[in-house]
Amino acid sequence: MISRTRTMSELSVELGGNEDSKLDRALRIGLVSISDRASAGIYQDQGLPALQEWFGAALSTPWIMETRLIPDERAAIEQALIGLVDQAHCDLVITTGGTGPARRDVTPEATLAVATKEMPGFGEQMRQISLKFVPTAILSRQVAVIRETSDHAALIMNLPGQPKSIKETLEGLKDADGKQLIAGIFAAVPYCIDLIGGPYVETHEAICKVFRPKAAIRQK
Repeated sequence: MISRTRTMSELSVELGGNEDSKLDRALRIGLVSISDRASAGIYQDQGLPALQEWFGAALSTPWIMETRLIPDERAAIEQALIGLVDQAHCDLVITTGGTGPARRDVTPEATLAVATKEMPGFGEQMRQISLKFVPTAILSRQVAVIRETSDHAALIMNLPGQPKSIKETLEGLKDADGKQLIAGIFAAVPYCIDLIGGPYVETHEAICKVFRPKAAIRQK
């Protein structure tokens, strides 16, 4: 299943912005939910709505989103990732589901197969966050990679499938007063996108505060 989400941010870019500007164009996000049963219509997918809701609340700069709902088939996963990066020119691609040890869990293998660089720190941090809640987090095999073509590059990350875990992984852990205890992985994503030639991304700090070196922060 393929869909494309048009946002108010996208509309504003189309009306008044320059899509071809590397710094000012909308961030292109590809979301891939991987589930045999959800893709077959046996139950309603939860990963895509959770991610769409989170990005809608977190991002303060323009963004465009495309989604895929596919079964746990390695060839289908690889095809979706390649299409989102090479044809749709997504800057960020996120998958949910298929990262455990079960026979049908092949998302990490598919992700690594389309990669040009591995980014192991993301997977390490995801497991550190999840271990604060459940000891079975050590069974997760999430990876993150860069896929590069001759004229484009994207960050691809595997996330958990449950909405609660998705939110925790992206935002990290906060205390009752909102103080950050452990950084979520998205705090590092905008700077990574800077480094691979993508658009400048900013967030609402109450949801997720982005970290950049001082020299990389754009003056408003």
